[in-house]
Amino acid sequence: MTWKNTELRYGRLSIGLHWLMVLLLIGVYGCIELKGNFPKGSDTRELLKQWHFMLGLSVFALVWLRLLARLIAPTPKIVPAIPQWQAIPAHLMHLALYALMIGAPLAGWLLLSAAGKPIPFFGMELPALLAKNPDLAKQIKYWHELAGTTGYWLIGLHAVAGLAHHYILRDNTLVRMLPQRNSN
Repeated sequence: MTWKNTELRYGRLSIGLHWLMVLLLIGVYGCIELKGNFPKGSDTRELLKQWHFMLGLSVFALVWLRLLARLIAPTPKIVPAIPQWQAIPAHLMHLALYALMIGAPLAGWLLLSAAGKPIPFFGMELPALLAKNPDLAKQIKYWHELAGTTGYWLIGLHAVAGLAHHYILRDNTLVRMLPQRNSN
């Protein structure tokens, strides 16, 4: 398998980035969900929040590489081809997922900035994008949390669609994004 997409399969770069993003998003959601199990101000809660920030910003950084990979190589064909009424929602779903992977982390960065909090990123502190503004921070927090909730639905629908294509429609939609097995 090559690093670049072909007409029939995604390449190593696209497959690797896809599954890395899956792991990062599991970490992002896991950290924010687990933090509620610990008292406010506790070291564990603060650590989970920091990991939520850092993993979210990792998604933000890597989504640009994913978009570049998408631009430089063809999207593999679905065999058998899907009808247009399925292709349009699939395209819109991918746009929504990319908007989520850009918008939610950016909103998180803006939220921390407006709240006057540090923006940790694996031993570095990223610059604030806004001046401290608690009222604006509350507004951004609402949109960030709405994006996070919407993300559960988008990711879930994306996974269900992949499984439906594989097990019900029996096309190659899911297989195109799986690592190729050795034929030994």
